[in-house]
Amino acid sequence: MGSVSVVESPAATPEAPLSENLCWLLSKAAHSLTTEMTAALEDLGVSPRAHCVLSGAMTGEYTQTQLARLVDLDKTTMVVTLDELEAAGWAERRPSPTDRRARVIAVTEAGADKVREAAEIIERIRQDVLGVLEPDEREVFLGALNRLVRERLTECVACAQPVRRARTT
Repeated sequence: MGSVSVVESPAATPEAPLSENLCWLLSKAAHSLTTEMTAALEDLGVSPRAHCVLSGAMTGEYTQTQLARLVDLDKTTMVVTLDELEAAGWAERRPSPTDRRARVIAVTEAGADKVREAAEIIERIRQDVLGVLEPDEREVFLGALNRLVRERLTECVACAQPVRRARTT
């Protein structure tokens, strides 16, 4: 009998230099997770970004600018996303009760239904992904990641060549 050799994808197992590269590790994890969520949500017709915007909008009365800041989207991407959500009947721009020049983003009943449907799928993926960690590791991992995002990695620094995000939706 001949021997079978298994060739692992270079992206699947980082070489030693990449295993210490925090930026690469976080980027790889984010891209893989976003790709999996995008595929899982396709049948619902909603993207992870649209779900994030709808979910954020459901937590309060936000103007377009406030919501963009809340979910960390640039103004142009937020406008395009809201246009798509309005066209689908999932969100509306309504006059602000406190500032007649501003519009607040309201999630429609159909949009709220879409958020609930998507949340079930997202939770299954979350459980599956975190399932490779022991329960105590999950708590430490999520706590540490939240702390990094809320403290040290809260704001982007200015740089001569702005970093573009990969298109994930």
